[in-house]
Parts: sequence; structure tokens; C-alpha cells
Amino acid sequence: MSARWDLHVRRSGTVRAVVATAVALEGALAAAWPVWAQPVAPASVPDIATLDYRLQPRQIAPNVWVIEGAVADFEPKNGCNIINTGWIVTPAGVTVVNTGPSWRYGQQQRHAIEQTLRHSAMLGANHVQQVLNLNLHPDYFFGNQAWADVPTRALAGSQAGMQAEGGAYADNLYALCGDWMKGTESTPAREVLSAGMQTSGAQGEPPLELLRLHGHTADDLVVLDHRSGVVFAGGLVFAERIPTTPHANLEAWLASLDQLERRLADFKLVALVPSHGPIYPDARGLRQTRDYLSWLRQRLADSAAQGLDISEVLALPLPEPYAHWGAARSEYARNITHLYPAYERAALSVQPSR
Repeated sequence: MSARWDLHVRRSGTVRAVVATAVALEGALAAAWPVWAQPVAPASVPDIATLDYRLQPRQIAPNVWVIEGAVADFEPKNGCNIINTGWIVTPAGVTVVNTGPSWRYGQQQRHAIEQTLRHSAMLGANHVQQVLNLNLHPDYFFGNQAWADVPTRALAGSQAGMQAEGGAYADNLYALCGDWMKGTESTPAREVLSAGMQTSGAQGEPPLELLRLHGHTADDLVVLDHRSGVVFAGGLVFAERIPTTPHANLEAWLASLDQLERRLADFKLVALVPSHGPIYPDARGLRQTRDYLSWLRQRLADSAAQGLDISEVLALPLPEPYAHWGAARSEYARNITHLYPAYERAALSVQPSR
């Protein structure tokens, strides 16, 4: 079966009938088209000379596409494109999830979406209804600049964080990514989003569920598409990549992962899309993230109890499998830098006075 339905119809009264037929077929297609059976596009190699990200959309369900970023750290050779973005087609329109690290990425993402929809059977929903930014980190929202005519939405805490830290993010990414950032300005989400069920616009259609959690940041949005069984887990889940922690609270993060896993127990999961890393048809990425955070918490606590200074903790080896995850040494070093001082202070506070 082709990854795109090769239906050719005129924009006429027959379109609604075609869309209705496509929607009716989705249940059967989803069962016959498991995400893990679809070809995974090879990692794109951006063209630095032309500043072309060479984005490669991949359809992971009849109404859901993703563009997968490099499982790596920010660097010019990958265009600083390390995040997974995507879009969900519903009868009400298209919901875009995250917009990448730059204005240029947002432009090229938008072009990729328009091209995909032009050749899709979803002709009745070929406009973008909204853009969702799942948290405050720059590669979730810096592409918003290319979506100025579409509502861009985030949870209240994420929007506030974007507004407060956007300038510093821009300075950092310009230094890290170079020419890929040309013309980019921090463009926070313009509208505050509320968690809950969001109707798809057609009677009887399964909704989008917007789940508000926290721990990776103060406001972490998770999108559950009941129509396809696809979950965009945002920054709460990393797969085969060391998690980022500049705004992390490990206890809250672990509690949110437990809550999300409970929510997925009665959800017909087809694919779990992490913020960074490969997409799996199960909760593997969630478990990987929880295992790493639990291990990291214990290492931090043990190191502080032993009186190690931060340079000694940084020198400790990373065990398997983490040593071979994406951005292993650089992100682990940032984990320690972000989190260890609090563990040192806590250890000192419980030492008996002499």
C-alpha cells in the first residue's frame, strides 16, 4: 500500500463524499498499517550550502505525519534540527505539533505540509487550523515565525517561559547553529491553550485530548489523537537520547511519566512520538526515559552523599545503554551542571554539626 492514498478528485461536490469514505476506512487502514511496518526514511542530511533541511515527512497513521530530527545535539551539520515535529489531519483542519528551531525550518515544514496535503485524500481538511507548541524550549516554537497567519498555542506556563527566555534562546542558537538561524526571531505562542478534549469538528469524530503534565518543564503538553492512536509526548519522553534538563524537576517528571503510563493503559496506542529519538508502537520511549531519570537521580544522590565535587561526578562513566544514546556525554554533562548543586546543598544540610 502506498504511503499516500493516490486519489485524484476535482474540488467539487464529490470531495465530501471522498472524505467521508476515507474517514470510514481509517479503522481498517490503521489495523492494516502498523507504524512499525512502515519504511523509516533515512536520516536527512541538511545541505549547508543552500540551508535546505531536506525534511522528509513520514506517515505513521492514516491521518498523522512526522518529521524526525537527528538523534544528536545541536550543531551546524544537522541544521540544529534535532526535534520531532508532526501534524494531525482532522475534519476541522490540520493541527501542527511543534515548529522546529528556526524560521527557515518553519518555512520548510510548512511547505512540506502543504505538499503532503495536496496529494492526500484528506481534501476536506487541507487548511491548518492551529499550531501547538508542547513546551517552552526553542526548537518547539522558533518556527512559529513562519505561521504568522495561523493560531499558535501553548499552555500558559510555556507561553510565559517563551516570552521570558526567548531572547536568550535566540542568542544561544545563533551561536550554536550559525547561518541556519538567519532571519529568525523568537516568536512565542500567541494564544494560551487549556487542557482537555478538543473536538475535531465532525459529529461522532474522536477528539484530540490535550493533557497537561509537568516535570521536564513547568508546563508539558501531551497530545493524544484518539482517531489514530498516536501520542505526541513532547519533552516528557526521549527515546535513545539523553534527556535535556534545564527546567527539570526529576520527582515531578517521574510522577508525570507514571501518570501518562496509566493514561495509556486504556488508550489504543499505535505510536508514541517522543520529543527526540525514534518512534515506537509502544511505551518503550517512556520507559527508557523513566529508567534514565531514576538512574540519574540515584547517581546524584549517591555522589552528594559521598561528598564528590561536580568535576568528580562529571568524570564518572556513563553505564550502558546510556553511554551509546544520542548526545550522551554533552547532555549528561549538562544534566549534572543543572541538577547536582541542589543535591550538594541537600547533603550539606543534613550533615551533623560539630
